[in-house]
Amino acid sequence: MNNRAFGKEAWVEMFRAVGLDEATMGRWHHEFETRWPDAHERFLAWLGVPEGDIARIRQSSRSATQHP
Repeated sequence: MNNRAFGKEAWVEMFRAVGLDEATMGRWHHEFETRWPDAHERFLAWLGVPEGDIARIRQSSRSATQHP
């Protein structure tokens, strides 16, 4: 699968299509970061998220259950 065809926007759109709201997506990030931090970082990079945003998302995911 080409990450340029399937990036962050497509992933968020898919989450919204199945009924996830911002709070639920935040919990998803929190669980991913808590359980598999290295995989979470690699996944975000695969989606094409810029490094600075990856660091911000990961930090927020560690300290809260809400996505930034």
